[in-house]
Amino acid sequence: MSARLTPGDEAPAFTLPDADGNEVSLADHKGRKVIVYFYPAALTPGCTKQACDFTDNLDLLAGAGYDVIGISPDKPEKLAKFREQESLKVTLLADPDKKVLDAYGAYGEKKNYGSTYMGVIRSTIVVDEQGKVEHALYNVRATGHVAKIIKDLGI
Repeated sequence: MSARLTPGDEAPAFTLPDADGNEVSLADHKGRKVIVYFYPAALTPGCTKQACDFTDNLDLLAGAGYDVIGISPDKPEKLAKFREQESLKVTLLADPDKKVLDAYGAYGEKKNYGSTYMGVIRSTIVVDEQGKVEHALYNVRATGHVAKIIKDLGI
């Protein structure tokens, strides 16, 4: 498990396939602010709620200069199904090797009902136009999180 990011850190570079298998890099968004959020699994209730919240607020976020990227360990095919089923407009990227999740400190030890296991830590990292971490939020809740980000960013 890698260390969590803190504001001022250089955001780790990444290139991952999207739901259609096209490569998307953080560098593609240079000059714009990017909200990168990490979620455990497509097509699950909490992750669906979060992805729908981001989609519902995408115009507002884009108007304020933010791109939104969701990353999970799912394969592109599952992301495509997720996007179609829920009419999602956010960019969804696949990280089945969990390398980017790990680089962002979004994969590690979790506790649930007394059990300890390794898994995705629901996290949101806001990256500025220069590729530096502006906000690093870990163990966020799926519900109400997007509203909190909008408030915290002053949008």
